[in-house]
Amino acid sequence: MHFRKALFVSVYDILAVALSLIISLYLRVGGDSISYVEVMNVSVPLYMAICAVMFYYFKIAFRVWKYTSIEDIFAIIKAVSLAIVVFLPIMFAYNRLEGMPRSLMIIDWFVLNSLLIAPRFFFRMFSERTLNIDINSRSSLAKINVILVGITEHSEQFLRSIVSNKGSEYRIIALIDEDPAKQGKYIRNVKVYGNIKQLRNAIEALNVTGKTAQKVIIAPDVFNGEEVQQILDVTDKLGLTLSRLPRVTDFSQPTDKIPLRNIMLEDLLGRPQTALDKELMNKFISGKRILVTGAGGSIGSELVRQIAGFNPSHISLFDISEYNLYEIDLEIGKKFPDISKRPIIGDVRDSKNLKLVFEHEMPHVVFHAAALKHVPMSEANASETALTNICGTRNVADVCVSTNVEEMVMISTDKAVNPSNVMGATKRMAESYVQALGNSKKAKNVRFVTIRFGNVLGSTGSVIPLFKRQIEQGGPITVTHPEIKRYFMTIREAVELVIEAGAIDYNSGDEESKIFVLDMGDPVLIIDLAKQLIRLSGLRIEQDIKIEFTGLRPGEKLFEELFHNDENTIPTQHAAIMLANPRQEPLANVNKAIKKIENAANTRNDNKVIELLHESLPEFV
Repeated sequence: MHFRKALFVSVYDILAVALSLIISLYLRVGGDSISYVEVMNVSVPLYMAICAVMFYYFKIAFRVWKYTSIEDIFAIIKAVSLAIVVFLPIMFAYNRLEGMPRSLMIIDWFVLNSLLIAPRFFFRMFSERTLNIDINSRSSLAKINVILVGITEHSEQFLRSIVSNKGSEYRIIALIDEDPAKQGKYIRNVKVYGNIKQLRNAIEALNVTGKTAQKVIIAPDVFNGEEVQQILDVTDKLGLTLSRLPRVTDFSQPTDKIPLRNIMLEDLLGRPQTALDKELMNKFISGKRILVTGAGGSIGSELVRQIAGFNPSHISLFDISEYNLYEIDLEIGKKFPDISKRPIIGDVRDSKNLKLVFEHEMPHVVFHAAALKHVPMSEANASETALTNICGTRNVADVCVSTNVEEMVMISTDKAVNPSNVMGATKRMAESYVQALGNSKKAKNVRFVTIRFGNVLGSTGSVIPLFKRQIEQGGPITVTHPEIKRYFMTIREAVELVIEAGAIDYNSGDEESKIFVLDMGDPVLIIDLAKQLIRLSGLRIEQDIKIEFTGLRPGEKLFEELFHNDENTIPTQHAAIMLANPRQEPLANVNKAIKKIENAANTRNDNKVIELLHESLPEFV
């Protein structure tokens, strides 16, 4: 069937070639055309043959008329232009263009393009019109009336697909955009009513005309969190559902369908999309052997996913959890079947096994994400936390030196700044060791980078999964304090910036140990997160789901900090990554303090561990 359609189109296109030359000649010489019959007997068949080759090369007959696009039109123009360029020299060699008016092919260029483009254009226009004229049909009445907010290339593609797809469940009845130049105008016969401040007025105006809006869809990465919340407020009050288009990066493979996404918490936080230096990141990872500790955790698994996308020569997945390791290994095997990888069950606290693993895997770059991170659990298990977070980090750093790793990137936390809990204090001790080792003669040519950031949305043990479970169970949502604030970013964004920060240092040529701090934006009230999650679940605060305050937990403080007072901040080439001038501490002093903590932890003397952490870190309150 497709072959027959292509054959029919090919016949039309070739006949159009012959007809265009005859029309062009008539336009040029009028009634004297009969005197050019002899030369036309040669030129027409030759021109048809050359055009047939060019049309086949540019696949002109295989392009669907119903979806004729700018790309299709340019393909026709290129094919015609190239055919004329080939035709003229051949005719010149044959008869030096005698008997052919010099302007003939210029006229023909316009005539032939018109004959080829016009029917395709009118066919598409007729197809789209017929899809929209059946207003009273049953299928049309069943469509969902949608307001599309934010006009981008991506959302215009969605609009185009809705207009041209007769079977679509949606009907776009209005557009909203912040650009004043677009407001009041029409895009694909749909009016742009105004900006988001006028959204409610637009909905009410449409209701008066009988076009009742049922759904609002926003374009991704256009509006900040505050603006998304404004849109959510309007839709919430008017009983409309709110969705967003997926990002282009959400597609694992090309698809004609554009599935909608629910509005997520990260959309409301409104962190703008950061521009990444992909070339720098690729140079950092591509062709190298990479080892990730804690590869099965929230941050570690996302590191593995993104690293795999930069074509490393090998990835070593190191984790103590068999199940988590199995999950990420299986996922990477499906998404990146050609990448060399090895899942390794192991504990960063086991220095001997760690050394054997490194000697076998021979990594160029190590991302150290293994850690105990849950504040209340760490508070109740100080010895275990110290052995993993402090001694485990020391073991990884030491083996990086002994096996000549090029760079170690350590994942830290904002809780390490003026720590008020065991988790933060142990991470600060780990930071101190990595800095001291990196600035010592012992480090040789190994670069040590520490990257500090706050909470990530949806990570294991974070507040968001807890709130979601509580909502599913009918509430209440428990918040420790009405004024408690935290920094938040998405796991994807955090890991992207971790890789870029590592790449910045790798290409700097500077061997000194550094602390990079990710720009977390403004801290967010936890109670606001709870309220937003209730709203996104389609429920009402207090009526459907109550919020209860339980009091601060041991080691928990109202707000976190990203920098210590003694750490001067230095900007980097990336606006979302800052450099903290680290506090210098001699390696021997840090080693001595860690040894004491390790001895106490090995006897599971939690009180002694906490006492030694206070002794080593005066800021630990």
